[in-house]
Amino acid sequence: MEAPEYIIEVNNVTVRYNKATEKIDNLKEYFVKLIKHELMFQEFLGLQDVTLKVKKGEAWAIIGTNGSGKSTLLKVISRILKPYKGSVTVNGSMASLIELGAGIDPRLTARENIYMNGCLLGYSKKFIEERFDEIVEFSELEEFLDSPVKNFSSGMKSRLGFSVATMVKPDILIVDEVLSVGDVLFRKKCMNKMNEMLSSGTTLLFVSHNMATVKSMCNKAVWLNKGKVVMQGDINEVCDEYTNTISEKKRLEKEAKLKKERALDEQAKKLAANKKKKGA
Repeated sequence: MEAPEYIIEVNNVTVRYNKATEKIDNLKEYFVKLIKHELMFQEFLGLQDVTLKVKKGEAWAIIGTNGSGKSTLLKVISRILKPYKGSVTVNGSMASLIELGAGIDPRLTARENIYMNGCLLGYSKKFIEERFDEIVEFSELEEFLDSPVKNFSSGMKSRLGFSVATMVKPDILIVDEVLSVGDVLFRKKCMNKMNEMLSSGTTLLFVSHNMATVKSMCNKAVWLNKGKVVMQGDINEVCDEYTNTISEKKRLEKEAKLKKERALDEQAKKLAANKKKKGA
């Protein structure tokens, strides 16, 4: 059987959210309004007609400002969200690190979470036991194995999640900003691990605001803005265009702010002059 051309196909995907238009302070009020059909919602499109086709072994960066739809796209591909319109096809096993602490039970210890997450990923107890020491060594959490995860720092949760997700080589690895927490040495260790996985054929979807990191990890990029694709293709071309656009936007915003400040200063001077005249 011939292998599919694309390992990930996102075709004309739209994701719709219903945003409440009024503040509701408690569940009782919510259910009363629900029964009376008095709940009012405003439609919000997290993604609008997004198409993305990824070949096996490619490394794609998903870039854009906060609220542009990057995490929403990853959640659709990971099957956490169902698209309102369009379709998503994934041909291969997938490991997702989308939200810090996702899939980790804070009430359980690190040891218990390793086994639980391994089972959720479809691995047998024997398989996890064979790789347990390797996972612990990579996470550098030997001293905290029997401590509840609720007492962990953000960096420690990130270590645990990454170590479990990469215990074997998935066909697709999805990483969304979770490596922005924790110490620099562990982040470099994770980058080396991802590069090792890429060299052995793993496909990567990577979200980061750090353009230098994005360029070093990926060869393709898609730029999202307000849920729409602005540009996609070669990593350097897309990132450079994005950086130039953001820089220009910041320059214009700075100029507008300075203009307002000058106008306010002039207004203050006139008020002070008028006050002085009246006092005289």
